[in-house]
Amino acid sequence: MSRDDRAKMDTSRPTTLVSDAELEKSTAPSINDSISREKKNSTDGADLESGEVKNNGPGEDGLEYPKAFAMVMIVIALSLSIFLVSLDMTIVATAIPKITDQFHGLDLVGWYGSAFFLTVGSFQSTWGKAYKYFPLKITFLIAIFIFELGSLICGVAPNSTALIVGRAIAGLGGAGIASGAYTIIAFAAPPSQRAAYTGILGASYGVASVVGPLLGGVFADKLTWRWCFYINLPIGGLAGAIILFLFTTPKNAVPTPATLKEKILQMDFPGTFTIMASLVCFFLALQWGGQTKAWKSADVIGTLIGFVLLLILFIVIQYFQGERGVIVGRLLKERTVSVGMVYVFFLCGGWFLLLYYLPYYFQVVSGVSASQSGVRNLPMIIGTTIATIISGGLISAFGHFVPFMIIGAAGATIGCGLLYTLGVDSTSAQWIGYQALAGLSTGFVFQIPVISAQATVSQADLSSATAMVLFLQTIGGAFFISIAEAAFANRILHVLPHYAPSVSPAQVLSVGVSELRNVFGKEGEVIEGIIESYLQGLKVTYALAITCCGIAMFVAFGSHWPWKNLKGKASMGGAA
Repeated sequence: MSRDDRAKMDTSRPTTLVSDAELEKSTAPSINDSISREKKNSTDGADLESGEVKNNGPGEDGLEYPKAFAMVMIVIALSLSIFLVSLDMTIVATAIPKITDQFHGLDLVGWYGSAFFLTVGSFQSTWGKAYKYFPLKITFLIAIFIFELGSLICGVAPNSTALIVGRAIAGLGGAGIASGAYTIIAFAAPPSQRAAYTGILGASYGVASVVGPLLGGVFADKLTWRWCFYINLPIGGLAGAIILFLFTTPKNAVPTPATLKEKILQMDFPGTFTIMASLVCFFLALQWGGQTKAWKSADVIGTLIGFVLLLILFIVIQYFQGERGVIVGRLLKERTVSVGMVYVFFLCGGWFLLLYYLPYYFQVVSGVSASQSGVRNLPMIIGTTIATIISGGLISAFGHFVPFMIIGAAGATIGCGLLYTLGVDSTSAQWIGYQALAGLSTGFVFQIPVISAQATVSQADLSSATAMVLFLQTIGGAFFISIAEAAFANRILHVLPHYAPSVSPAQVLSVGVSELRNVFGKEGEVIEGIIESYLQGLKVTYALAITCCGIAMFVAFGSHWPWKNLKGKASMGGAA
């Protein structure tokens, strides 16, 4: 594959899920090992610079590839897999108000999104190494099974706790599906067609981002919110069956030989579980503080201390793990990588706040249904999707990425600030325009931290650098959603006695969001006071989004100065 082809492939790929680094992580080592052996004994080999493997077979590069029908079916299966994982990131947002109706309360709402993002982010590196050291096909099918199991648990969940556990399990499987899908394409598609097939997978991500809020609203209104998860079962089952029967693991997809001990060490389970435990302590403290327990209580203080101590332990583990760790300390010295990690942590955190809390505005303040809420959320989703698609090409054309990072974060900050001004009587032109600005601005820079990291580091560090950026990207969503949920609920509890003194704050929070008008009436001072209280709570989440995007803007100034030019670099997914 030429360097230009590789650049096109990387910039068209949705970095929210995976990138070349994940592909390299799971394929390059095993290919290199087999190549080194073959070069000694035969004329077969590989051009590591171009990424093309040479053999004496019928393909354009000498390798066997699936026939036309099998290839089409494999691409369909992988697209469906990526679609489901992407769908799970957005479909729940518009259904959450309906879920609160059945489970009666807001105290665990933050976990519905955080649990999924937490495991998707934490286990991306682990799955990438699993594809390196274990059989490709079996590993991918295991990932689908875990995702399906988590979806089933969510669908039948009798309470919030079961739903959260299911979301965490689904996220664990989703992390494996994301990296595995691109790995399979790398082996199944001839080099000249690989970029086109990768673009198809990217398109499935974009479609899921648009369809998710719509489907979530329709299911919640017309069927049941449980179909947000049941829908994964038949589609995921079909995708798994196609891979099982039509995908044959190529001979060059040989797992890297290693002892069992080395395989386990490469997974960095201590680091993964330590950072997860640290974040869980943080989320619990926010869930309890000011709602079910006092901020000064031993439980809240203890979990906050646990968060700090476990975070320190994670840093120590990463230091001793070295190259095996989730975070490779050596790469943090590269400013483009470290700045990109911090940038994407805050920027994506702000974007997910809007995604998860705008449905509250539409369903509580505006009083529309869940399905109408999904439609009203489209300006931001479509804007993000369109901007994400075109941004890679612009970076390739102009080369300089820092100005785009600054402008994108500044536009997102302004968009969040405008959304903060939305009130009970805001017009459709306002919420459409404000969302479009926030969505376009954020989508415009979603890919840049990964693209710039890939173009900066050496080929050998490609997988580690990208995994680090994607780790912070997904963890940012979980982190700030939990903070916002605590601030949202605490603000409502604080202002309700002022706006609706005749009702109990605890009673209001125990009523499902979409049931407020049925319980407290469609008109009158009480419901108006409750709606105003919710609006004040939402303003806190928007203020947090403003802060996140604003910090990202200032962080961008910390990148290379004078501004680094990526034009002409081999990578956008390869070595600089």
